[in-house]
Amino acid sequence: MELTYVSATAEDFDELVELRIDAMKESLEAIGRFDRERSVERFRASFRPIETKILKKEEETIGFFAVSEQEDHLYLDHLYISPNHQSLGFGSMAIKEIISRSEESDLPIRLGALRASKSNDFYLSHGFVVTNEDEFDIYYERKTRANQTSLTAPEPAPPTS
Repeated sequence: MELTYVSATAEDFDELVELRIDAMKESLEAIGRFDRERSVERFRASFRPIETKILKKEEETIGFFAVSEQEDHLYLDHLYISPNHQSLGFGSMAIKEIISRSEESDLPIRLGALRASKSNDFYLSHGFVVTNEDEFDIYYERKTRANQTSLTAPEPAPPTS
């Protein structure tokens, strides 16, 4: 199961917005908030090709993610896998790529997920913890190994003589 990551361009907008709508539609409908036009405009407002990687299986686009580097964290703005490729390990492969970048930069990853989305279990299973919630979204963070260790490892006891 080979997956490649291709840098997005502005010309990829139409394909990616359709993939995002397909991936989110069920969750948005479950909370009565699906509005195709609103979905397109929200994506248009946040789409930054320079931060976006397209997931390809052979030549087929099966998903994408967008990560921006902030001063003290990476922000995962988008991670979508097309519905017919979900639950096949592609999301896990993508999140591992993002986690690797987090570890290399020693910056935690933060994100928000729609409350009704199946993605909440996905993020929890990959080491993210809930930091905040609001009416529609749940917010997560995943610290780097270095930060997890420094927060949980006790200081060594001084040597006794």
